[in-house]
Amino acid sequence: MPTNSALRSLLQLASPTLPVGAYSYSEGLEALADKITSAASLDHWLRQELRYGAVRLEAAVMIRAYRSSLAQDFLALTDWNRWLSATRETEELRSQSWQMGRSLLRLIQDLQENEITTLLLKQDCNFAIAFGTVAARWQIDEQSATIGYLHSWATNLIGAGIKLIPLGQTAGQRLLLELDEELDRATQEILTLQDDDLSSCGWGLSLASMAHETLYSRLFRS
Repeated sequence: MPTNSALRSLLQLASPTLPVGAYSYSEGLEALADKITSAASLDHWLRQELRYGAVRLEAAVMIRAYRSSLAQDFLALTDWNRWLSATRETEELRSQSWQMGRSLLRLIQDLQENEITTLLLKQDCNFAIAFGTVAARWQIDEQSATIGYLHSWATNLIGAGIKLIPLGQTAGQRLLLELDEELDRATQEILTLQDDDLSSCGWGLSLASMAHETLYSRLFRS
């Protein structure tokens, strides 16, 4: 269990109010508005992403950034950042990750300037890398950091679903509650993944992301 201090830090880092712009993205959901039309179909999409999609890969790299930060291994941190950037299937997804990573690093610089965040700001830093680095600095344990990362992702997409489908607030909270076991399962798997096991099968997300940037009108950022 995290200490009280680490728990407060985790709540702050994973909060939907963290000013990194996550609320402005739908990660392809807006392009699927004619297909994801209910809480059940959104639940299915989220579960498939947790089992096979890019968020699983991101969280695994986040943990590697966490460990590299603890070891003060900036070379490994940079290598993992470049590796994750290279795995982004669309420009939209890569730009989202870079923008959120940059926003988080700037926020931390304003709160607690340190050498690693200063160095990361000199490159295009993915959000997962920034999140792992901050979690290590704030002494949040690996398991809590992973479930916090996944929970924050799920909260954001459920929020997008509430606007797009639309869903009621209660339905959104029920959906988040029903994802508990899936989030726990994904967390345990991610923490045990070896480097050679890092992969994702997110072609549905890739196609939705490519379609999103060409939509005639959008609620969410592209």
